[in-house]
Amino acid sequence: MAKGLKDELLGMIRDGRRMTLGQQVQLALMLSLPAILAQTSSMLMQYIDTGMVGRLGANPSASIGLISTSTWILGGFTAGACSGFSVQVAHLCGAKDFKAARQVLREGLTSVLLLSLFLGAIGVALSGRLPGWLGGGPEIISDASKYFLIYSAFIPVGAVGWAASAMLQASGNMKVPSIMYIGMCVLDVIFNYIFIFICEMGVTGAALGTGLSELVTSAFSVWYVLTRSKELNIKGEKGSFRPRRNTINNAWGITAPMWLQNVIMRGAYVMSTIIVAPLGAIAIAANAFAITAESFCYMPSYGIEEASTTLIGQSLGAGRKEIAKRFSRITISMGALIQTLLAVLMFIFAPQLMALLSVDPDVVELGAKVLRIEAFAETMYAISIVGYGCCVGAGDTLMPSLMNFCSMWLVRIGLAAILTPKMGLQGYWIAMCAELNVRGILFLWRMKGDKWMKHNVTGKKNEELEYAEV
Repeated sequence: MAKGLKDELLGMIRDGRRMTLGQQVQLALMLSLPAILAQTSSMLMQYIDTGMVGRLGANPSASIGLISTSTWILGGFTAGACSGFSVQVAHLCGAKDFKAARQVLREGLTSVLLLSLFLGAIGVALSGRLPGWLGGGPEIISDASKYFLIYSAFIPVGAVGWAASAMLQASGNMKVPSIMYIGMCVLDVIFNYIFIFICEMGVTGAALGTGLSELVTSAFSVWYVLTRSKELNIKGEKGSFRPRRNTINNAWGITAPMWLQNVIMRGAYVMSTIIVAPLGAIAIAANAFAITAESFCYMPSYGIEEASTTLIGQSLGAGRKEIAKRFSRITISMGALIQTLLAVLMFIFAPQLMALLSVDPDVVELGAKVLRIEAFAETMYAISIVGYGCCVGAGDTLMPSLMNFCSMWLVRIGLAAILTPKMGLQGYWIAMCAELNVRGILFLWRMKGDKWMKHNVTGKKNEELEYAEV
């Protein structure tokens, strides 16, 4: 029944039928809830996963924390490439051009695979030197290098599965990708337990367990989207997997600014790691665990972000800017409300959250202090997360990247460079708190007007349709 209602509401967007505010809220909730559930499950599994490594001691934890920002950079490049194709799929589905959407799916999977093979090779080549470049001490360099090597080797596997899930979500199917994401998290915990403790492989086992969980779920994701998806399955249809110039050019218009954003954001995270690294293993571990603990607050907003990208993309693909504008307000409000409530809980239970991840009392104490600082940034952080998802759905990726550049490098890194040497890890998190509030304000400013919606994602002329909205 719920699936039929969701399809009916999506059909109202595509067919140009009038939608009430209540129907839009209902559709936003129906698409958001599976993604929120997946992100929440991911957060819980990440707590368990990180807690397993935390039981090994501060040094193994610090070794993963040291290169975590570098794994984010490589992941950001693959995510940007996936969005370049999934946003096209969303717009084409909104325009009811499902044949063209399936062609973009084929070409997107090939393109992401080729790119991820290249990125994986770079990661493998750099794995031996990277920890030293980041300022890691001799006690953590070996484990950090091994973890990054295995992570890099599995990049192509995870990237193709990520692309398949992203395009499935863009078609309006949030449920199946969410189930697969939850399954990956469960497998990650199971494999990590086996390799970390039963096989006694430590940090290496953690990397191997994560890689194998990605392998299983990625294979299922690709199989499902190609054979079972209502809108995107290619059974019995002829088509080439060879990327065409037009599709690549359209993807590049979305992906290039996202790659710029990735370099800006992840580069800032690497710089942050370099700033924090001299504080020692306790501070590095507390910083890494606190970032994981903070996901208790922001993971639901990332679920809403995924829904907002689909809703905005399909609305604009159908030529309905007023509907898209209203969906942006609905999803941003949902994210801000939920993340604010969770921030209150994080402030109250900060020590308990950290205790789930580490047995080191110094790590727990320091992590709890910085979590309480960060609680005052969560509302505006939610606005920036969901606001960015809305912009991506519209193909508006350049301006958000420029906004993030100013926010991250001028505010966060600038303040962190001043405060961290004087105040330790707490100084860095004060800088982070200030920056996230600034970022939220910038996205509120961007979403206020209509310029973020004025982008031609698929290269097709699709004039604005006029409908009487209630």
